[in-house]
Amino acid sequence: MENGAETVKAAAEQATAAGAQAFKATVDQATAQGHQAFQDGVQRSLGALGEINVQGKRNLEAVVASVTAAARGAEALGAQAMAYTKKAMEDQAEAAKALTAARSMQEMVELQTGFARTAVEGYMAELNRASETLTAAVKDSFRPLSERATSVVETLQTAR
Repeated sequence: MENGAETVKAAAEQATAAGAQAFKATVDQATAQGHQAFQDGVQRSLGALGEINVQGKRNLEAVVASVTAAARGAEALGAQAMAYTKKAMEDQAEAAKALTAARSMQEMVELQTGFARTAVEGYMAELNRASETLTAAVKDSFRPLSERATSVVETLQTAR
């Protein structure tokens, strides 16, 4: 009987050892897969953070380009306004001289009418020119922002 009990005991120990080994292999495999999944998640997260940083940098560059374009537009408008004001003042001085040299009331009225017509025409031309400059400045300042928005939309559509 002792021999039978020893055989059963040996078989039980062997089955227990095999079960423990199988359990350990399963736990090791699950641990390895969990570790790999964690590493993959960390890598994806780091990649996403890197992409966010790149996008943030590009967005900032677009804002700087936009502000620079707007500043150039404002500078151009200011220069145009100064040039127009200078010319208008010179024209007014010439008109005043001409009026003082007029020999009759009729001549004064004609000179004043001509000056008024020229002043209004010059003002309208300057207004159109300023409008064109402003339109160009707005387009130039929005272009970098629009390009970034398009890029972000394309990136999001690609990520789907």
